[in-house]
Formats: sequence, structure tokens, C-alpha cells
Amino acid sequence: MTIRLLFILVRGLLKLRYNVEVKGLDFLSSRGKAGILFLPNHPALIDPVILMTLLYPRFRPRPLADQDQVNRPGIRWLARRINVVTIPDPAIYGDASREKVEAGVEKCIEALRKGENLLLYPAGHIAHRRDEDLAGASAVETLLERLPEVRVVLVRTRGLWGSSFGRASGVAPVVGKVMKKALRALLASVIFFVPRRKVEVVMVEPVDFPRTGGRAVLNRYLEKFYNQDSPPAWYVPSTPWERLKAHELPEPVNQVSQSDLDDVPAATREMVIQHLQKLTGHSAIRVEDSLSRDLNLDSLSIVDLGLWVESEFGFAVGDSAAIETVGDLCLAACGHVEAHGKTQLKPVPESWFLLAGRPDGLPTEKSGVKLPEGATLASIFLTQAARDPDRVVLADQISGVKTYRDIITGILALKPQFERIPGKYVGIMLPASSGAGVLYLAVLFAGKIPVMVNWTVGVRNMTHSLDLLGVTSVLTSGLVVQKIESQSGSLGELKSRFVLMEQVSAKMRKGDQLRAWLGARLGWKRTLGASPLHDEAVVLFTSGSESTPKAVPLTHTNLLTNMRDLCEIFRFSPTDRLIGILPPFHSFGLTCTMLLPLCSGIRVAYHPNPTEGAILARLIEAYRITLLVGTPTFLNGILRAVKDHEVDSLRAVISGAERCPEQTYDLVKRRWPQMKLIEGYGITECSPVVAANDEDNPKPGTIGKVLPSVEFAIQDVETGQSVQPGKAGLLLVRGPSIFGGYLNYEGASPFMEFERKSWYRTGDLVRQLEDGTFVFAGRLKRFVKLGGEMVSLPAIEEVLLRNYGNPEDEGPVLAVESTAAELNPELVLFTIRDLDRGDVNNKIKEAGLSAIHNIRIIRKVSVIPLLGTGKTDYRALKQGL
Repeated sequence: MTIRLLFILVRGLLKLRYNVEVKGLDFLSSRGKAGILFLPNHPALIDPVILMTLLYPRFRPRPLADQDQVNRPGIRWLARRINVVTIPDPAIYGDASREKVEAGVEKCIEALRKGENLLLYPAGHIAHRRDEDLAGASAVETLLERLPEVRVVLVRTRGLWGSSFGRASGVAPVVGKVMKKALRALLASVIFFVPRRKVEVVMVEPVDFPRTGGRAVLNRYLEKFYNQDSPPAWYVPSTPWERLKAHELPEPVNQVSQSDLDDVPAATREMVIQHLQKLTGHSAIRVEDSLSRDLNLDSLSIVDLGLWVESEFGFAVGDSAAIETVGDLCLAACGHVEAHGKTQLKPVPESWFLLAGRPDGLPTEKSGVKLPEGATLASIFLTQAARDPDRVVLADQISGVKTYRDIITGILALKPQFERIPGKYVGIMLPASSGAGVLYLAVLFAGKIPVMVNWTVGVRNMTHSLDLLGVTSVLTSGLVVQKIESQSGSLGELKSRFVLMEQVSAKMRKGDQLRAWLGARLGWKRTLGASPLHDEAVVLFTSGSESTPKAVPLTHTNLLTNMRDLCEIFRFSPTDRLIGILPPFHSFGLTCTMLLPLCSGIRVAYHPNPTEGAILARLIEAYRITLLVGTPTFLNGILRAVKDHEVDSLRAVISGAERCPEQTYDLVKRRWPQMKLIEGYGITECSPVVAANDEDNPKPGTIGKVLPSVEFAIQDVETGQSVQPGKAGLLLVRGPSIFGGYLNYEGASPFMEFERKSWYRTGDLVRQLEDGTFVFAGRLKRFVKLGGEMVSLPAIEEVLLRNYGNPEDEGPVLAVESTAAELNPELVLFTIRDLDRGDVNNKIKEAGLSAIHNIRIIRKVSVIPLLGTGKTDYRALKQGL
């Protein structure tokens, strides 16, 4: 009775804004009130409320709803009482949603069998356009296959397209904001004078419904019913006092960039199309084809395609809603996933924009940021925290914003837990996030050495890295582990080392949490004042240059020297806001977007997936980011996805880790001439930045000058002497930011004697211009950068030779090279054997290498060319590409 009265009350409130006309309800009721499958269109988030007020008194239907839409204050209470069946959105939760979606469908089938009524939206989401587009939606087909005789009632709602609860603006509505606006309008209209929106609801039980027609036939029938004489978007004023009267609104426009598809290599495009042909049975597939409408794939099938991209190409697809067309899938295979706004951003708290208790706005005059005095990261962090404990410094969309006091609360809560972990090394395996920074500091203050685990290198290399240091515990989360397994397959015994932070938090006692909270407000300086027990501040890993990764220990001195150099050559301001997209196992991400903010007070907002260009552009706008730091691959994806004025707050884009292509320079110069693109150069072993361009006068195509603390020499690789001016040579460096040597490594020393000094041998070729600026000229060893990751070609060759070589071979039987494209290079296998690419990539996967090492092209040759020394002539092979 309470729920019935509640719906009567809600219906009365709705009448203040909506003039609802209902057709067919009485006739439908006269034919029976049980076992009905209601199938409505979905023009706005408000239409389920309207329908439930109409249907509940007579039919009491159980709605099938998105769990995130239901999980709101007030709605949760109501949803439990009317038995809502909730399922996660596969476009957001990916493969993790599969079991829950299937369980939800089973609940729906069971309810209908019992004679209950079900309210199900065939599209699964609110309409993106004037006409309902069911595309490859499969829910109705699934239900009718199991219950072919169930009563089906179609419901068509008109008049809500253009409502603030819909997507006629091109942007997903934020319920909280819309409700606040509606409440203000209600009060401004003196409640009873709100302009009313006319809504028509038509209910029909068709006799010719094609129950056994299959997905495509069912969906086209539903679309024909829903879209019959569909009206345009219509604006209705919120108050009677508005000058703007009711009027028609334009339809949202999809933006498609053909230039992006031009960057997709032909081999990648062919692989994607061949996979889709095999999956769907369609022989003629075009890049503009819709995966759902033209190829009839449902949301879970598109999630599977995202997983295929990850396993075949090594690039994570965080937002499967971004993959709408074949062209989108091709771009995802190159690491460019341009999400179309499916993810709703949480509002940014006002505290994010406050500096020393006052709004700071965008920076004008720059007052340079300097690191406090101190010999360790821990002491400098504590000094910075003491200056302004309530200053916001970290943020992300999951945990919100964190002040220094919040971070210290987390450290105090976790420190005792981590002190009990055996050994001096503790692994951390998390993406770019506030949580990664808190865990790093908690491990450091627990007297341990943080070991940043790179999950993109594959199971074999991950296992080798941990075994190298005897790491028994890796701090991570269940979602991260699930994501890795969906990409790489089973992690096997490796999972026994994972410590899931969700479980650590769940087991933490209330008393410990209270002590941590009080400690962060009363006595944290004394509790955390002790210096770290070890000189090493972190251990990172190389990408496996020869065959397996090497452990790179970086000391507090190494990292602090590098950060102080950065603050000297670049004018960071207290008003700057960074966006962190690189994972902390990436040395560039660790130093520049995690440690530097924590030690300097510069704010940083994180996002875990650097390939989601469109979402990152929206985050830049929402957080008013001033500095974008990343690799060219990710930066290019963000800048290409920008719409309107989303990145107007940026004053500089800082590029490193790989050569920045001319296309990115041209894009910035053309669209944002006031923005500075500053390129630098770094190496993990050098903490990592070695050289960077001048902020005031950056030179495109160069990597700038070496940092103040770095001493350098350039050696002629042919003569072993210093190079002649203007000639390319091997870069040698030394100084306090350079590491001291690999851990537990028995290979050749990375250091060499040159001109009576010991130098770190970078393996990179550079050329110095007259003004001292450097130009990157290539690598001595055979590497290729893919998605910002260093991929060793010899490591791939070693795996393949173990499988396809034999002692009787008189010469080399295979060689691995890469295409010369600056953007999206592809790995090519030259071989004298008849090899299948699928079999070759399976061997690479079985060896524990990640999918980013997969071969894209196989070239059959009669002989592998050799140099006079007997070594493979890779230059000749590459000329044939």
C-alpha cells in the first residue's frame, strides 16, 4: 500500500511538468494483467518513472534496469521494494559484467514464467538520436527464444526527446544536476505555473509480432513501431518567465575523422576485417559499417571484440561503447580508443580549484615551484604536507580528491599492514591513480622498497621480474587482476603473490582506522618522522631488451636530483594542474606525475587508461588541467579527440619516452597556436629525464638540452673517439640522477670508460646542434616503441627461433623488423619457412610475452640477407618494406 501511495504522489508531482496522454491502457488491462513483457522505447531517463506511475497500480511490473542508474539515494530504497532486476552496463564494465547480465536475464525469464510482468527497454540505454536505434540488441531475442508464447506489449513514448533528462544536447544527462535545476524551476514558477511538456504514451499488443524472426527482424519491427512519425527534439521553458519560448532543437551530430583512419596500417585493417568476416559471416565489410546495426553484434559481442583487440594487439579497450564502427575497431587496434561520452564524469569538488583557501583560477604570472630541502622523498613529502595539510594534491574519478591529510591517513592505516610483509621488496601493480601514490608512500614508510610491476610485458616477464628480487607480495586490486587475465589469459601461480587491496581494506579494524584518522590530525609528524631504511626509493624494470627485464634501482638521490632539475628548467606554478595518465611502472609517469606532485604540491588528476582520448579531453576541461604529460602516442590520441574548447586550459603539452612525430606538432600548431609542445628525452636508468626543450623557446624535432646535473659525452661508434661537431654518435651520461647498476644482473656492465671517466652507455644516437640542442638520431640496439612501450625485436626473435629453428639450418631462418611509420609501426616477420601468423603469435603468447609483441605481417623470402660479418642485414630487410 505504501508503494502504491508513493506512485500516486509521484504521478501528481509529474503532472506539474508533464501533460501525459495515455492510449491503449484500458484495453490492455481488459485482456489480462499477468505474464506481460512490456517493451518501451527510451527517449529520456524520466520515461521509466512516468511508465511506472501508469503501469504499477494495475500490473506491478518488475523493471530491468542499469545498476548504476538504480544505485542512487532514494532510488535504491524504491528499487528493492518493487523488485527491480539490475544488471551492469557491458559498455562500462566489459567482460566483468557477463555473468551478472546472464544472471539478470535468467531472473527475467523466471519472473515471466511465474506470471509476473516485466518492463524491459530493448535498446538498453536512452536514445542517442531522435529515432530509436536498437542495432544489435539481443535481450528481446533471448527472452522470446526461451518463452515464445509470452504476451508482448509495445510502448511508444512521444514528447520527451529534447527534455533535459535526454541526450538531445549530445551529452549524457547528469541526474543530480537535472533534478536540482528542476527544483529551482519549480520554486521559481511558484510550483503550479511550470510550463508543461506534452507527452503521449501508446500501448499496443500486436498480433503480427515476429516472435521467431531472429534478432534483426525483431529489432527492425520494434524500430518501425517506435519511430513512426517521430517528432523532432523540442525545448520547453523551465519557468513561465523565460524569454526563450518553446522551439525545435537541432539534432546532435556525430563527428568522424577520416584522417584518423588514414593512420591505420593496411595490415592491421586487413586483420580486423578478416576477424569480423569470420565472426559474423559477412563477406563485404567496410570501415564505415556499424558493428551493431550492419553486423548485428550485441553489446556483449562488442565487449568480446575489445578483448580480442587486447589479446591480438596489446592495447586495452576501457570503453567498449567507443567501438561503434569497423573503423573504431581498427583505431582501437592501434591503441586509439576515442570514447564517445558513455562514461558520465563525476562533478569535480570545488576544493580542487582552491589554493591556500582561495579560488586561484587559471595561472597568470608564474611563481616557480621548488622542492623543500631534504635528502629523501619521505622527508620532503612530510615537509610539504606540513606546510598545508588540507591542500588538495591528488584526484581521480573513483576516489575523488585527496588532501595531504587524507594521504597521511591512508599511510598510517596501511603502514602496520605492510610492515608485516616479509622481505624488503614489496610489489605495486596499479594504473595511474591516487591509490597508487598512497600505496607507494605507505610501502616506503613501512621500511620497504616499492617495486613497480609492469603488467604489459606478459606473464613470463612479470614472473621473472618478481623472482629476480624475491618479491612475494604484490599490492593490487581485483579489477586490475581481472583486466590482465582477460587480456593475457590465466596468470597461474603468479596470482598467489597478489594482495588485493579490497580485501586489505575489508579486514582493517575500525579501531585501526580511527587511530589513523586521529593520527593524521594530532601526531603524524612524530609517527612518520623516521627516515627510510634503504637508499633505494623504487625499483623499476626495463622492457626486456635482450630477452628478460632487468631491475633498475633508483635511489632517493637519483629521483630528487631529477625532480630538482625539472623544477629549474621548467617554471611549474602552484596554480598548475597536471593530468596523470602514465602508469607508475613507467619511469616518466612515476617521476613526473606521481613523485613530483607529492613532493612539490602541484595538483594531479589521474585517469587509468591513457588510450581513452575523448574521455581524457573531457577530464582536462572538467579539472581545468594546465599541463598534459605523456608519450606521443597517447598525447596524439587525446588531441585528436578534442571537441570545441575542452583543452583551452592547457598551457603546455610535455612529450617524452619516444620521438614525437611531425603530425602531432602540426596538429598543435594548427588547432592551438598558443599552446606549447615541449619534447624531451629520458631513460629509465636516468630517473628518467636526460634532456628537455626550453619552455620559452621549444624547437620542434629536437629533444632540447641536457639537464643541469647531467654531464654528457658523444662517442663516435666507428672510431671510439669523440664525434666531430654536427655528427651523430652514441650518447654517454653521468651524474647524480644516473642509477648505479642493475640488481642481480650478470650480463655486461651498462657503464664504460671514456676519456678517463665512467659513463652510462645509453645505447641511443644523438646529434648536437651549434646551440647545444640535441636531435635524437636512433638506437644502436634493435627496439621499436609501440604504444609508449619499448619492444625488443631480438627478444621476439629468440622466442621464434626456439620454435622454428633447428641445428641443421645453415643460415638464419627468420628475422623480425618493424615498418618505418612514425605512428603505429607494425612488427614484420621475415622468414624462409611457411609459417602461419596465428601459430606464430600463439608461440609468442606461450612464451609469456604480451600481445604488443605480436607479429602483424609475415613476409616469405628465399633467403635472409647477411652482412659481411655474417650477421643479419636488417637494413636490407627494412628497405624492402
